[in-house]
Amino acid sequence: MRIFDPHIHMTSRTTDDYERMAAAGVRAVVEPAFWLGQPRTSPASFADYFDSLVGWEPFRAGQFGIRHHATVALNPKEANDPRCRPVLDLLPRYLDKDAVVAVGEIGYDSMTPEEDEAFAAQLALAVAHDLPALVHTPHRDKARGVERSLAVVAESGIEPGRVVLDHLNEVTVGLVRDTGCWLGFSIYPDTKMSPPRMVELLRTYGTERVLVNSAADWGRSDPLLTRATGEAMLLAGFTDDDVDRVLWRNPVEFYGQSGRLDLTGLDAAVDAGTGTWAGNSILRGGS
Repeated sequence: MRIFDPHIHMTSRTTDDYERMAAAGVRAVVEPAFWLGQPRTSPASFADYFDSLVGWEPFRAGQFGIRHHATVALNPKEANDPRCRPVLDLLPRYLDKDAVVAVGEIGYDSMTPEEDEAFAAQLALAVAHDLPALVHTPHRDKARGVERSLAVVAESGIEPGRVVLDHLNEVTVGLVRDTGCWLGFSIYPDTKMSPPRMVELLRTYGTERVLVNSAADWGRSDPLLTRATGEAMLLAGFTDDDVDRVLWRNPVEFYGQSGRLDLTGLDAAVDAGTGTWAGNSILRGGS
């Protein structure tokens, strides 16, 4: 089983996670920029974070044979902080990076006017840079948030097939299914979606334009729940080809629209056990 996790926050994960993921069949990931758990106080902290997403994390992932790409954005929660709004002026510099395959996460947290403005501005950047967009749907009042997100996407002029609305569930999937946008589902231990629930949705709606991710971050989450979903699909009677479509070919198709997805040479992993410095378990980036 080959797995491409289209939404996972490896900044918050350990090197042990990379080892486990590689052993489970994860060959590629996309890491979206997100809120780190406490407020950032200036655009400079975002610049350091974005530099890590396009520098250190691809280097760290590559030592386990995992190809790492990123999406960058001012996330919805921090769009409400006036100290962070100048990040919008930083984004064009990063949206030109080879490893950046979409604008994201953008969308809504509390559905404020400030979030409206940041969402629309970043969809315009996606159009200007010819990139797909990863839209975060809010955790609260999700149905209204999805409807509002779809309205903003429609107003932006971006091609719907270049947009994924993530963190969908049984209540919201029907709102998105016939819009032409992609359907994103996050598999979690307690919240969002579970493998059995995901299987039922795939039975109902099919495997087209579906992205299944772990969205693993600093909260209670599991980077191997993509694998668990694939195994649940097989037990439910889906074919190996169905699993490959959902867990590999769909994310390749969606992010391939960026023209920057590079999955060549995935078997040329660096041996993390050699060349390390002063007994560290992993090669270091920088000097």
